[in-house]
Amino acid sequence: MRPPPPPRQRALPSPSPTSFTRTLAFYLTLALLTMAAFTQGTPRVLVYSATAGYRHESIPVAIDSFKRLGPQYGIEFDFTEDRSWFNDTGLAVYDCILLLSNSDEVLDEPGKEAFQSYLEKGGNFVGVHAASACLFTTQFYGQELGAWFDYHPDITDATIVVLDPTHPSTAMLPARWEVYDEMYNFKSDPRAVGAKVILTVDESSYVGACRVLLPAPAPFPWPASVVLG
Repeated sequence: MRPPPPPRQRALPSPSPTSFTRTLAFYLTLALLTMAAFTQGTPRVLVYSATAGYRHESIPVAIDSFKRLGPQYGIEFDFTEDRSWFNDTGLAVYDCILLLSNSDEVLDEPGKEAFQSYLEKGGNFVGVHAASACLFTTQFYGQELGAWFDYHPDITDATIVVLDPTHPSTAMLPARWEVYDEMYNFKSDPRAVGAKVILTVDESSYVGACRVLLPAPAPFPWPASVVLG
């Protein structure tokens, strides 16, 4: 008898544009709220999407979405993957630096020093998705970030739970938000450095939840106000 054929593997579907745009709009709202408290007029944001390791296919989609949504939210975006932009003069013109799905060592030492100086002078920072998976040995960045990426299971359906429905960035979300995404697990608890977790994930809604025991609820996005010194 012939052995039975191997089971066919089901291809994972891609996240829908609607789902992605809604998630991106959430992060854009976080960015807007961060900048609105510190700026007058039209905020100017530098989006830095350089990668030195894994590169997410969603990066160009995100950039296109920022270009489209910027005028709607009253934000002016500049985009670069050139690390030489990270100098004192170059960063000084921006109200916020947004790191978009970076990986590994995406800044040289002069760039790190300029970024740290920008933050110490009160500059704003937003990290999106794999921004938690870069500059792993840079202490000031880890403090500003709140927690570094550990791992994620295969892209999956999962349920996001809103912890703070009074926060302006969560006002448009249902109490339980069904998503299809990468569920990031982190190496530490961002609340340990003063972050407020506003969303969590129902760890029973997917396979591959956090291997590291962190205080409940499991951290997902968080706005943080960290003073470097």
